[in-house]
Amino acid sequence: MASGKRQKKNSRYWEHSLTVLEWQVASGQWQARGADAKKSVKSYKDLLVWQKGILLVKKIYQLTQHFPEAEKFGLVSQMRRAAVSVPSNMAEGQCRRARREFIQFLSHAEGSVAELETQIIVSIELGYCTREATKEITDLTTELSKMLDSLRRKLEVME
Repeated sequence: MASGKRQKKNSRYWEHSLTVLEWQVASGQWQARGADAKKSVKSYKDLLVWQKGILLVKKIYQLTQHFPEAEKFGLVSQMRRAAVSVPSNMAEGQCRRARREFIQFLSHAEGSVAELETQIIVSIELGYCTREATKEITDLTTELSKMLDSLRRKLEVME
């Protein structure tokens, strides 16, 4: 019974905290994009950081299309999985409705970004792509790292 009360309390707090945290991008806070910018976040799809994660996936798939066929089940697969893991972890964490779990999944997403950054460096070193070809991706991974870190820290402060 006490566990059920705690779950209800956590659920209410989580819903309230999403409303309180007006997700603004500027200055490390977050906000939904477009016409819904002033509405509370109701879905992971409303998070700009998740939307940028989806963009990262597209860019990684485009980049790895030109890698050698021999890397199809090696580096290409690893890079694509790491990229997909970024927005997937955000979605799973946000849908758990427990702030502590969301924080944990944001941390997993941060790890996936770091993994992907390393794989990009390996790809450049192996001559599969150039720094110029990966500039937009590395800029995006840097931005995502900062956004994820800021979001995670803000949620930790709320505990």
